Amino acid sequence: MSETFTIGTRGSDLALAQAVSTEAALAAAFPDLQVVRNVIRTTGDRRTDVALSEVAKVEGVLDKGVFTKELEIALDAREIDLAVHSLKDVPTVLEDRFAIAAVLERAPIRDVLLTRDGTALENLPAGAVVGTSSVRRARQLQWLRPDLKIIDLRGNVPTRLRKLAEEGTYDAIMLAEAGLVRLGYLPLVSAGKVEPLAGEDAVIATLHAERLPEDVFYPAAGQGAIGFEIRADDARACDIAEMIGHRDTWLRVVAEREFLRLLDAGCHTPVGVYTAIEHGQLHLKARVFPEQGGDPKTGDLSACTSDPLHAAFLLFESLS
Repeated sequence: MSETFTIGTRGSDLALAQAVSTEAALAAAFPDLQVVRNVIRTTGDRRTDVALSEVAKVEGVLDKGVFTKELEIALDAREIDLAVHSLKDVPTVLEDRFAIAAVLERAPIRDVLLTRDGTALENLPAGAVVGTSSVRRARQLQWLRPDLKIIDLRGNVPTRLRKLAEEGTYDAIMLAEAGLVRLGYLPLVSAGKVEPLAGEDAVIATLHAERLPEDVFYPAAGQGAIGFEIRADDARACDIAEMIGHRDTWLRVVAEREFLRLLDAGCHTPVGVYTAIEHGQLHLKARVFPEQGGDPKTGDLSACTSDPLHAAFLLFESLS
C-alpha cells in the first residue's frame, strides 16, 4: 500500500491551481506517494463583504492570518500534513508549532494593470478609477499617479476580471502577474507592453494587460511564491517539502519576509520589496510608505546570498 500525504488548500481557482502545481511536484519527486487534497474555506474567503484590509480587525484575526488561520487549525488537528499558501498571505511570524518548510520555484513577481481598452498606466486619464484590495498597490499608484482614484476591489481572480469587463465601476484594476499566468490568462513570457488576455471566457478575453516592471512598481514580499507550511515537529513533512523546494526562491523570500518582520509590517502595510539573485549576489530594493501618506523611505543594496537574514537587516538599516 502506498504512503498517504494530505495537503490543505483554499478553494479559489488560484489556490486550486497552486495545489495542482504542488501535486505535480510531489508526483515527480515521490511517484509512490498518494497525495490527498483537503479544500478548506478561510476567513478571507468568507468575508468578502468588507475591504480585505479590514477583515482581520472585524474577525479579530492576526494580520495576514485571514487566509491561513483555518489551514493552521487543520494542521494542528492533523487533518492535513502540509498547507499550500500564496506566501504573501502568510504572517512573517508564526506560532512556534508551525514552520514554512520550503517554497516552489517562483512565478513572475510583477503587478499587472488591466483595462478594457489597452491603456497603459502612464496614459490613464486623470480621475480614472482603479480597483485593488492591496494597500501596497494603492499607495504606490497614488505616489506614481496622484491624479487617479483608487477604490476597493474584492473577489477571486475571475470575479475581479469580470467586474472590470462587465461593470462600469472601474477603468482599470490591478492583480498579480503570477495568478494570471497560473490561471492561463497570460503567457509566461510577455508578448509586448500591453497584451490581450487569453482563456476560454470570452468576456475576460476582451481585457488587456500591462505588466509593470518590478523595479519600477515594487511587488509584495513573497509575491509569486507558493509556500509550504507544516507542523514544526513533523520531520517527514519537512523532508518531503524540502525535496520539491527551490533554493534561489527560498533565499529571496527569506530576505523579503525578514525585512517585513523587522519593520513589524503585515499584509496591509504599504511596503514593496524587490529581490533578485545575479552572479552570486542578492540584490534588494524596498519602498516603505508612511501610514498617513507621503513619499516612501527607500533602500537599495546587494549582499552575499549565503545570509539572507543579514541582507534583510542591512536593507532595513539602509532605509532613508
